[in-house]
Amino acid sequence: MSNTESKFNTNKPAILYVDDERDNLTTFKSVFRRDYDVSVAISAEEGLEVLKSKDIDLIITDQRMPKMTGVEFLKATLPNHPEKVRMILTGFSDMKDIIDAINNGKVYAYVTKPWHKDELKITIDNALNQLFERIKLENEIKELKTEIKMLRDEKNNIQH
Repeated sequence: MSNTESKFNTNKPAILYVDDERDNLTTFKSVFRRDYDVSVAISAEEGLEVLKSKDIDLIITDQRMPKMTGVEFLKATLPNHPEKVRMILTGFSDMKDIIDAINNGKVYAYVTKPWHKDELKITIDNALNQLFERIKLENEIKELKTEIKMLRDEKNNIQH
């Protein structure tokens, strides 16, 4: 079992929420702190710093922020954190932004504000379950590849 998978089963999954409005950060953290290990960042730059110092499972960001949009922020996370699940939580539903988020930011979900706790929690849980199911499958594939290699080596030893 991987560290991430065991973390999900024994501890709270870690979420990073990035938004340029402090009230949104405070509300999100207070609503979800019992269910998740919530980190918040007031800017995309601060969000990137959090990712350097903390193991995060799910990244959620606002779309319209100064200096860097949510999609730009998510794209910036891809090189160092390709396995993370990404979501956009925004008050705007511009179709171009939605398409951009899915195509360029590798976004699992695009959620509009105002959000409702129960609906957002279901979306978050589904995203995390997808992540941990993928990790589980990747681990099973690694084990099968190892087993195949061992069987091939054994077969080669018998033939020689």
